[in-house]
Amino acid sequence: MSEEVKSLNFIEHIIEEDLTKGYKKDELRFRFPPEPNGYLHIGHASSICLNFGLGLRYDAPVNLRFDDTNPAKEEKEYVDAIKRDVEWLGFQWDTECYASDYFQQLYDWAVQLIKDGKAYVDSQTSEQIASQKGTPTEPGTESPYRNRTVEENMTLFEGMKNGDFKEGEHVLRAKINMASTNMLMRDPVMYRILHKAHHRTNTDWCIYPMYDWTHGESDYIEQVSHSLCTLEFLPHRELYNWFLDQLVSSDKLRPKQREFARRNLSHTVVSKRKLLQLVENKVVSGWDDPRMPTISGLRRRGYTPESIRNFADTIGIAKRENVVDVSLLEFHVRDHLNKVAPRVMAVLDPLKVVITNYEEGAEEWLDAENNPEDEAAGNRKVPFSREIYIEKEDFREEANRKFFRLKLGGEVRLKNGYIIKAESCTKDEDGNVIEVQCTYDPKSKSGSGTEESLRKVKGTLHWVSIPHAITAEVRLYDRLFSDATPDGHKEKDFMDFVNPDSLQKVTGYLEPSLKDVKVGDSFQFQRLGYFNVDKDSTEENLVFNRTVTLRDTWAKLEQKN
Repeated sequence: MSEEVKSLNFIEHIIEEDLTKGYKKDELRFRFPPEPNGYLHIGHASSICLNFGLGLRYDAPVNLRFDDTNPAKEEKEYVDAIKRDVEWLGFQWDTECYASDYFQQLYDWAVQLIKDGKAYVDSQTSEQIASQKGTPTEPGTESPYRNRTVEENMTLFEGMKNGDFKEGEHVLRAKINMASTNMLMRDPVMYRILHKAHHRTNTDWCIYPMYDWTHGESDYIEQVSHSLCTLEFLPHRELYNWFLDQLVSSDKLRPKQREFARRNLSHTVVSKRKLLQLVENKVVSGWDDPRMPTISGLRRRGYTPESIRNFADTIGIAKRENVVDVSLLEFHVRDHLNKVAPRVMAVLDPLKVVITNYEEGAEEWLDAENNPEDEAAGNRKVPFSREIYIEKEDFREEANRKFFRLKLGGEVRLKNGYIIKAESCTKDEDGNVIEVQCTYDPKSKSGSGTEESLRKVKGTLHWVSIPHAITAEVRLYDRLFSDATPDGHKEKDFMDFVNPDSLQKVTGYLEPSLKDVKVGDSFQFQRLGYFNVDKDSTEENLVFNRTVTLRDTWAKLEQKN
């Protein structure tokens, strides 16, 4: 049977069509162009996977280009974080580029536009310029400075470059059409004055190019064949093409802008401004807080590159925006960790169990399978003793027949161990059970092959030996927002929907095999979920983050509501 051929998305159809119309395959080049003014989030991950995925599909180079044209908001910290995120996702760029590399060329081209009568210096305030833009149904009003002479424009523009003017005193605008139905074509601003140090060019420049002027020209300089943007840039395509029309040479490839829809994620915000608000208001601990939808936050929480790439592949590329349920992202990390994460035992809400017929001071080491999904993962030894912890919720004094865990007079199997029977329990003065006394069947050890070991009991519990247990801080992360669209309510602020239970810290009791774990290691705590070792861990104090529960608990909650 032939392998199923995956259908092309609409971007790939565009590229295939271009290849039939004269594009050469060795002319294909893509780019991922983040602005270094914040950390990348899950939405960027889709764009990364799209552009670098096309590079892999067509064996074409992909540039990592930083659109660093706003020194007021951009920092080297963000550049380094972006590079780290792209590499972690498993991609390698061909050339590391910066829009700031092209400042001189962009300036020279702007001078040429002034000389050609296609750009002018406007000395109005930003408010005056905005008021003259008109409306989608009414044309704009021309600036009183629109018809300055080339000589006057050249003198003013050079003065802007040399730092002779204050911020806001002048801007350079393209001279296009104040009556255009596309308001972006109504003499857009190309340069503004900013007396701020740039993270790469320091104070060499006092003027900085606007995104629309920089974007297409950077693509042209780099000979990017297909410039892929999100859907909000569709109205910008006409301006992208107008700027290229003024400059392109017939002997060089002309870039083509095409747009795809954002995939918004439920129970999340991805606006950099709003994410920064969460950081600054200390709702989260930083950009890499494991509740953040940033790639660094997802990495710290325990998400794997494979799970994020698989998620991006599943949601695909579309022409219309929609909201993707975060449970799909959680499904993919569960699916991948199920294959690769070792199984271990940990108890997070301990109840002491004493096995009264097990010899005091005795211990034995039981065989435990590391991962039933991976035969090569092998086995490990876990210690067993007279006193163990189980989860509190796994014991009831009395329970109906549907409760398959431990109850008085009932039996369960301890994972990798013995069958035990609850004989009695001890309570505190408030009536809470604080200890359960059990007996065990010495012949029922898992894997021993005895008749007793083959006896079927309905419940199997995880546990840890109290004398051997190591303690750790366990951070139980949940969704940061309780509402599916926290920034989708006009009458409410998105901060109103912050989930107060998005982080709970507990002390966990873990089997001793976890003593020498490393930051970033992932495990399945059996019956509890997937967890990974946080960077806050020290030799004296291990810290684990819950990546995701074993099952989608939110689905049940939302069904009830």
